[in-house]
Formats: sequence, structure tokens, C-alpha cells
Amino acid sequence: MNRWKTVLIAMAVAVPSGVMPVAAARTAAASMPSSSSAPVVNEETQPVYSRADALTETVFVEVAGVDSDRDGSPDRVAVDVMRPRETASGLKVPVIMESSPYYAGTNTVVNHTVDLDASDPSGMDYRRNKLDGMSEAIFGSEERPPTSRAVAPPFRGYYDNYFVPRGYAVVLVENLGSGQATGCPTSGLENETAGPKAVIDWLNGRARAFDASGGQVRADWSTGNVGMIGVSYNGTLANAVAATGVKGLKTIVPIAAISSWYDYYRANGGVVAPDGYQGEDTDILARYVLTRQNAEQACGALVNSIERDQDRVTGDYSPFWARRDYLNHVRGVRASVFAVAGLNDWNVKTKQTVQWWNALADQGVQRKIWLHQGPHFNPFSFAARNAEWLRQLHHWFDFYLYGLRNGILDEPRADVESGPDQWAQYATWPLPGTRDVRLNLGAGTGGHNGTLSPRRSHGRTVESFTDQGGRTAGQLAQDVATTDPNRLAYLSEPVSGQVRLSGTPKVRVKAAFAAGRSPYLTALLVDYGTDTRATGGVVFGQEPVCYGQGVPGDTGCTYLARHVTETASYKIITRGWLDVRNRHSAARTELLKEGRFYDFAFDLQPSDYVIKPGHRIGVVLISTDRDFTLRFPAGTRVSVEPGAGSVTLPLVGGRGALG
Repeated sequence: MNRWKTVLIAMAVAVPSGVMPVAAARTAAASMPSSSSAPVVNEETQPVYSRADALTETVFVEVAGVDSDRDGSPDRVAVDVMRPRETASGLKVPVIMESSPYYAGTNTVVNHTVDLDASDPSGMDYRRNKLDGMSEAIFGSEERPPTSRAVAPPFRGYYDNYFVPRGYAVVLVENLGSGQATGCPTSGLENETAGPKAVIDWLNGRARAFDASGGQVRADWSTGNVGMIGVSYNGTLANAVAATGVKGLKTIVPIAAISSWYDYYRANGGVVAPDGYQGEDTDILARYVLTRQNAEQACGALVNSIERDQDRVTGDYSPFWARRDYLNHVRGVRASVFAVAGLNDWNVKTKQTVQWWNALADQGVQRKIWLHQGPHFNPFSFAARNAEWLRQLHHWFDFYLYGLRNGILDEPRADVESGPDQWAQYATWPLPGTRDVRLNLGAGTGGHNGTLSPRRSHGRTVESFTDQGGRTAGQLAQDVATTDPNRLAYLSEPVSGQVRLSGTPKVRVKAAFAAGRSPYLTALLVDYGTDTRATGGVVFGQEPVCYGQGVPGDTGCTYLARHVTETASYKIITRGWLDVRNRHSAARTELLKEGRFYDFAFDLQPSDYVIKPGHRIGVVLISTDRDFTLRFPAGTRVSVEPGAGSVTLPLVGGRGALG
């Protein structure tokens, strides 16, 4: 089998669709009409084309029907194209496409104030440049990181070095309002989606593009088959475009991507920030990526309207957020989806991927998932998993864009990292055999913290804590040897065997609020027991690793990262937040009567986590979560009836897992 052969490449209409059953997708791959040919060995495209000789061009694609900057002309996105030289003489190739607002750099923007009593004891820096903290997560750590787009090749990242030699074009879309594009950024509105969608239309002959001199440019080298990929905002745009059902988009690979902008900046009626970016909101992000010419003149009024309508007072779900919720349009998805999330990513939290994953399943979309122990991060950059990532991604694109029957759909659907570099594959996620188990809260006695048990406690007991904003959730949770006036803690007996959590925990709490302004109820699920765990940080190695063809200034090499670990007596597994005024609906604020007890129920962020024998499971209740919520003046008194509260855990093996 190790010999060259010619494989017929499908036209766009014949490549497997993401909503096909597996058997039907394989059949389609086997019966595709010819439009061109490419060298393949063992059902895998080979690196036979030259990255050094590749053709590059920049075009401007017209976004028909969209004029977000209201200048009287359709908006345009700027598009950098790299394709094998052979496409100039008849070779037709599929496209790997990324759309981003970050290519031209970003602006420094002052975030909203979150200390509502006008104090800031920790000196929070509200001017933090977001891209500085996420650049390596999105683009990787190149051997020679460019200082700016002006002096660097435009094709940052690994797509061009790895995939162009294998017979793909790489298309990078500078999204509306950024760089050379026109139009305005809107943090998730339809106009942003329309930009990359128009590029897919152009690649299929349905939209117009122009060069810098105004001449029309056609993509006659394209098969019309497109796969979108990206990390963070770039992956979010892939989700958004897929939800339109645009013809020609065969698959997407959203990594640490948003499926609902409400769940990025809000949670259950409360204003909740992405980790590390306290005070950020949709208007801040729009200003942050607004790097086009004449930015303020063209888009200032629109961004001001975003600030007005986003509502940082009630935090309610509203039409403003519904328009930025791709779950409302999941029925439109026709592309397959290879999703990735970090279990320690508190920027784009796991709910974003998991709710998308579940909704896609309901629609019968072909899907695959990776869950890793890292932060907001690209799995390509993990030293222990780089080769496997490239293998699976390569086969995924080969199957959906070239129609190669390489067996990728026969492999397990879920790759999950349960501990640092401890990977395993599973038929699906949550893991097979997972069942909900309810543990009940019980009041503490004799000056001790409360209990967490399958048995319900009897009698009515009330426990209380006083909210404060000076300590973080981790500081409040770490020491459960004694009680604490600023939180309540409930602990299980030591578990007798390994307990695997896989899915979305839920909490129920009966509580009353008094003597203060904080509306938040925050629940932490904690693993108590000494262990060495991934912290959610990474450290890059010092030796470059080469993965693809290089050229001067773009070596095809990168630095790879490993997890940062620490040995500690506890870890917050996951957490969740509720604005108690939204106890019935995230879309409706209902005021509470001071001192009256109400029933509250809400989800924590999904997780996959192993609790080791001898450890204890803990639930910690606080109000203000310093790193995430708004910070009201200290002093809110929260009273809880433990006997009416519980946590429901999705455990592999169900109740039997607890021994």
C-alpha cells in the first residue's frame, strides 16, 4: 500500500456532510465525481507541494447586503490567500479558513469598573491588553515571534506550513472593522458572521472579490470545499458561520470558542467576567478589535449603542443577547464539528463547548471532541499531544474536504485528558456509564463545617455567612479545618475509590439575603486531598520543534508547551454563579424580600475530573466571586437551610462510584 496513487477529489456538493450518518458519509466519499486529482498514500494527502513556491494574494470580498458602517457601500473583508503554485495551471484544492479580528493587532481599552463601592484594594489593572495574554494560545509560540504584522509574513500559525504542502489552500479573513476590512465589529452580531460567510460564497462562485486596484478576482482554483478553524474569537466565528448553513462549509474546528455571548459575559442573570478580564464586556471587546481606518468616525456611534444596550445593571438575557446566541440557530448547522475545550479554561468556559456539543447531537451533526487539562489554549501547542493532534486534524480535513476514507469516523469520538498528559479515548462524552448522583447538604455541628452525604438531614437548621470582596474564591475554599464567617462549606466522607465526574453538576440551595446589595450566590465544587494537579498554566520549552515546510521568516517550527503543575491540598473543580433576582429565568429580574427564604437552583460549569481515593468532595457557598463577579460593598448576609440543599454530580458508574 505504500505507493503513490491518484485519488479523485470531490466537488463541493459531493463531499460528506456533517449531518450525514457515518455510513452515508463513507458512501459519499467513495462515489465522488472528478474535478481534479492529488497524490495520496494510504488515504492521506502527502506534503508534495512547495510552501516556498506557494502563490499568495490579498483580495477584498464584498459582504453583500451588509453596510454596518453606514457609508453607503457594502462592507468588505480583507482576505489573504496562500495556495499551491500548481493551482495556477489547473489544480483545484479545498480551503482551510480562519477568520479573525486580531491579525492587525488590537487597541488598549479601559474596562468597566467592577468595584461598585469605588474601592479597589488589589489594584486591579483595567487596562490589560487581552491579546498579550492570549497570543500564544491562539497562534502558538513561533520560533521567531514577529514583532508586528508589518514586518512579519501574514500567515502566522501552522496551517500554511503543514497543510499547503498537502494540497490545501489557506485563507485568512480579516474580519469586519479590523485592519484592512471595512464595516464595524459588533461582538457577535450577524454582520460579523456575514463576513467569513461571504468568503465561502466567493470560494464557491457566489460572491465578488476585488484586488487592491479594483479588479475583480475569481477563486477558480477552489473546489468550493471549506473547513473553518480557530481559537477563541476565531473559533467563535466558525460556530457562527456554521449556524447559517452556508453551502460549501463542510466542517469546523472551534477551539475554546463561544456558542452564546451571553454565557461569556453573563451567567444566570448576573454580570460575570471572563477570567483575567474583569470589567470587559461586548462594547470593550468591539473597541479592542476596532483597528480599521477612520475607526471612531465609522463605528463610534455603533459601539456606543452596544455599550448602552448590553445592560450591566440587571444582567438579564434580552434580545441583545439572543441575537448573539448561536444555539438559537443550531438547526442550520450542516458542517461536521471537531470541538476543543480546556477543562481549566476560565476565559471561554467549558459551558460554551458543552452546550454546543449537546445541541449538535440533538440535530444529528457528526462531531468529535477533545477536552484537555489546559487553559485557553490551542492543542497544537501541547508537547505531549502535538503529533496526535496533527494526525487527527489532518485526517478530519482529509475526510471532509477531500473525501478520503481514512477511518477517522471509526475512531473514538472523545479524547479526554484526566490529568497532566494522561489521555484516553472514549466512545462519547460525558463518558459512557455516567449517571447523576445527588448528595445532600447537612448542617455542621460543634463548630465544624457541614456535611455532604447521600442521606438527607432532618430538622430545620439555618447557617449564615457574610459576603466580602477582598478574598478570592480560592482563598475562601482552601482551609476547611475550621469554619469561616465569609463562606459555608459542606464536605463528604473520604471516598473509598476513584470517583470520575463527567458532565454538568447542579446545585440546589434554599437561602435568604439581607443587609446588603450583593445579589450573587456562588457555588464551588472542591476536591479536598493532597495531589499534584494541572493548574491551568503552561510553560513553553526552549527547543523548537519543526512540523512543516519552512521559508525565510516562517520556519515551520514552534515551541511546544507542558502543563504547569502544583502539589496542593485542594483544587476547585468547577463553579457556578446565580443572580438570585433571576431565580426563575435569566431573562427576568424579580426582586427578593429581605430575609425571606427562596429556593435557588443552577448549573456549575461542566467538567471532567478524577477524585482520588481518600479525598473528600466539598461544596463551598459564597456570594462575591472576586475574579468573576461585580463587587458590591461588603456586608450582605446570606442565610442557608442546608437540609433543603443538594448537589447533583454526574459520576461515571453512578452511585456505586462512591462505594
